[in-house]
Amino acid sequence: MKKKNSELISSAKKLVGKKYKYGASAKEAPEFFDCSSFVQHLFAQAGVKLPRSTIEQIECGKNVDLKDILPGDLIFIRGSKFHTSKTWPDGVGHVVIYAGDGKIIHAEGCRHNKVVLENLENLNLKELRAVKRIL
Repeated sequence: MKKKNSELISSAKKLVGKKYKYGASAKEAPEFFDCSSFVQHLFAQAGVKLPRSTIEQIECGKNVDLKDILPGDLIFIRGSKFHTSKTWPDGVGHVVIYAGDGKIIHAEGCRHNKVVLENLENLNLKELRAVKRIL
């Protein structure tokens, strides 16, 4: 698992700077991503099939406490463009990959409009919905 997560983070870092496009499809990768297509693309490269949307991705994997987070874990927050479900009535709209050392990688459209590597502290954790371990 550790090797797969290391490969996932390495692949993610190679995509830093790629353009953000809300609703980007799998066919548009690796040139355009939104947050969930970015996650879906990276996990597909690692041989793991994930659903396309954040509201479906949050249902996958094992729940993890934020204090126990490892590289490759996914952090879900409400975000600005969120979807709701019976399980998540307050909404889920953004997903990031924890890169280790207090860093996250994600396709971000509000501030950067591209895939970025930045500090976890820049994420609005007041909107935290779940931390999930997939691999």
